[in-house]
Amino acid sequence: MQNSGFKVVVTRKLPNTVQTRLKELFDVEFSQNDIPLSRGELLAAMQRADVLVPTLNDNIDASLLAEAGNKLKLLANYGSGVDHIDVEAAHKYGILVSNSPTISSSDTADMTIALILAVMRRFKEGSNVMESGDWQGWAPSAFLGTRVSGKTIGILGMGRIGTALAERARAFGLNVYYHNRKKVHPDTETRLNAKYFENFHKMLPNIDILATCCPLSDETHHILDAKALSLMKSSAVVVNTARGALIEEEALETALLNGRLAAAGLDVLATGKNVNKTLCDLPNVMLLPHMGSATQEARHEMGETVILNIKMHQDGHRPPNMCIPKY
Repeated sequence: MQNSGFKVVVTRKLPNTVQTRLKELFDVEFSQNDIPLSRGELLAAMQRADVLVPTLNDNIDASLLAEAGNKLKLLANYGSGVDHIDVEAAHKYGILVSNSPTISSSDTADMTIALILAVMRRFKEGSNVMESGDWQGWAPSAFLGTRVSGKTIGILGMGRIGTALAERARAFGLNVYYHNRKKVHPDTETRLNAKYFENFHKMLPNIDILATCCPLSDETHHILDAKALSLMKSSAVVVNTARGALIEEEALETALLNGRLAAAGLDVLATGKNVNKTLCDLPNVMLLPHMGSATQEARHEMGETVILNIKMHQDGHRPPNMCIPKY
């Protein structure tokens, strides 16, 4: 049943099934188009909402939160990552933050494997020649890629997505190394036959594939910089399905242009929707528009988690997926 005094504002168009369910349960307002709100529009939405449902495009910083007013009590994020929200400032102003984790772990891990295969087996070059009409037929030395089986993958971040990726990597015959804030449970490490590196830089010279699966934070911002890239094999590939700012994009571009890195598969970019033209034009770089969680199932389940968080808050309970500030 709707509570007319309880207003939910959603900043982007969500899947139809999710929007229908939100309308059944709440007095809800949806964005009239599917483009990110301007800063002024976002502030206005925050000021008229009891609950705001933002997405990763909404940069909710301390100054916006300071002007949000007293009505807003929950930011029910549609998505797992909350690096676009100043969680500490939100809590300072009495605004809770929740997210929708776990839902897309398998889908994002699948996409990571897809990008690994794409860049190591030169999908982009093969597709381009077929679409251009320039293909001259099969040739024994054309489009020779690199065998995936038997190589070593280094996973940066062994959370839900990293663990799901490790499971898939083992099925492809890859050796699994990982760097994480701490070692995973011994049973998990044994099951995955995974080797832990406490030092990220010490892992890099020993791997053929680097896959980034960690959240973006002050500690991980540009963790893959020029120094880190210089430690990798020139035959190695980098795949990023997490956050663009984990990689110093200019350093990655330089490494690829100078032959210091074999290839890259990027589902996220440092500058959001502004595509790096140089990377886009390189034959050994595959770019995707942040499709890691883009399955019907995942996006619907994310919506259901958002609804659960809102409903629990409305009923006076703690949202089950609340994000705690790191003081």
